[in-house]
Amino acid sequence: MDTTRLRAERLRSQRLSAPAASVVDAASHLLATQSQEFWGGRWALALRTRGVERIAEVDALFDRGELVRSWTMRGTIHTIPARDLAWVLGLTGERQFRSAASRHRRLGIDDDLLRRAERAVRGALRGGGRLTRAELFDLLRGLGVDPREQRGVHVLQSLSLRGVIVQAAVVPREGGPTREQYLVLAEEWIADAAPPPDPLAEFFARYIDGHGPAGAADFAWWSGLPIGTARRAVEAAGDRVREVGERVYVGVPRPRASATAADVVALPPFDEYFLSYADRSTPTADAAHVPLIATGGMMRPILVARGEIVATWLHSLAVGRHADDPVPDLLVPAGATDAELSAALERYRRFISG
Repeated sequence: MDTTRLRAERLRSQRLSAPAASVVDAASHLLATQSQEFWGGRWALALRTRGVERIAEVDALFDRGELVRSWTMRGTIHTIPARDLAWVLGLTGERQFRSAASRHRRLGIDDDLLRRAERAVRGALRGGGRLTRAELFDLLRGLGVDPREQRGVHVLQSLSLRGVIVQAAVVPREGGPTREQYLVLAEEWIADAAPPPDPLAEFFARYIDGHGPAGAADFAWWSGLPIGTARRAVEAAGDRVREVGERVYVGVPRPRASATAADVVALPPFDEYFLSYADRSTPTADAAHVPLIATGGMMRPILVARGEIVATWLHSLAVGRHADDPVPDLLVPAGATDAELSAALERYRRFISG
């Protein structure tokens, strides 16, 4: 498949050229949307949806319990429809927990500590309680657990991977977009968990729906599952996916591209369009530009024109600064017009300052 077609097909699968009718539809289509930057995950879903103008519209879905955030795969936080969280963690949670074992040993996190933390957290949250991250860390201090050196974060992650707690309703922030969510008991917050008949087949089919054309190696990278498991998932998915190249698949049915979708979009850091494939330099970016986009575990926001990354951009979320104009940094000077770049960044500015 040539580069132009591959870009077009991925833009379509990713709902960038075929926007969804609602944010929940976009989230369900992607299944898990990279969201370690909370603002970025919300913007990623908004720009894949028709007619969403304000961050408050997305926040309301977290407040209502339709969307949650958790460590769904690769030790990384994603936004996911609440009804899908439990079965995804059933496939990925234990593997993530094992991968953190050596770090836990260095931090002194063992089964006894996690049992004590779980009892205390359940006691604090039972009956509809909520905790901020700072309040959780205070609770840990009360147990004699020092949350510094990321110890508190690892306890939070471990309890999340075990399905005890989840990041839910947003914590209000005066004068700017919120950066935090309340922690709640997953069993109380998620009332409509819906495990599929074959979770592994569902996992692969939903990945391909939202990311294809892609194959087993791409799915293994994205999910954090072994390549052998990924190949079994391909077989299990059956006619829910269609081969369009040598062991490269798209979903069935395909979303319909929109003639009015913008050709240039401002994507957040860690966006699924760039990050969700085994080879991220093809077809989205020139290999020489990849270190300018992502390096050392960090990734800058990007501007994508007709499927190609043509610029990175910067913006402050500080109180009083979030309404400022974002600033582009061109990588491909002739990749988009000034008007296209300005329109893409203005759409984001309206969203984040709404």
